[in-house]
Amino acid sequence: MRRSIEDLRIFYGEPAGALARRLLARRLEDAWGEASNCDVLGLGYATPWLEAFIGARRVVAAMPGGQGVELWPQAGKNRTVLVEDRRLPFAAGSFDRILMVHALEEAEDAQALMLEAVRALAPAGRVILVAAARGGLWARSENTPFGHGRPFTRRQLERLVREAGLEPAAWSQTLYVPPWGPLLPLADGLEQIGKHVLPGAAGVILLEATRQAYARARPGGAVATVPVRNSALQPQPASRARRDLAE
Repeated sequence: MRRSIEDLRIFYGEPAGALARRLLARRLEDAWGEASNCDVLGLGYATPWLEAFIGARRVVAAMPGGQGVELWPQAGKNRTVLVEDRRLPFAAGSFDRILMVHALEEAEDAQALMLEAVRALAPAGRVILVAAARGGLWARSENTPFGHGRPFTRRQLERLVREAGLEPAAWSQTLYVPPWGPLLPLADGLEQIGKHVLPGAAGVILLEATRQAYARARPGGAVATVPVRNSALQPQPASRARRDLAE
């Protein structure tokens, strides 16, 4: 069962939620910027980050029925819609960018939801999955939305997008600080230290995927990686990902 819209709204109004919002926003800004001239879909509970895409042509927030829906933006024309995981009310190829937050962990069928998201993605579109990290402390705390449902490893997210017909392109982690009030002021320092010393302690994984392959075959069977633009999300070479999944 999904967290209610009221639970999510309350969490993101508290110190731990405000921190999560800020650190995730930093990663998303570096990855997509203002999403200039893009049609953007937020799927799950993505409204805390959607207002940053001020260059977008259109921004829509789709919220699952088991979660509930809120008015967004708070002032002006409502741009939210209540949806079913297995049947999104959008034409094929409607969105250039799809951001999925609090979407997969509590979905009845994460693969079905992923397939619907891919159907709504434009041919050259990009999707970012934001999911609770299986090894992180946030997934073990029921006081946060990341502590409910199924957490993921990066390898599981890679498998999920590949089975839906996408290719992993880049990834990142954040929320190295434990979700305990007295430690939250240490978050920025732990972000710098954690990714080098305790990478498995991150609370959240971000995985970007696209229909466009990020590897090209060279004569003789070698694989050349196509570079991804500078981002807080790190390039995910296709050849490396295939080896990881085979292990």
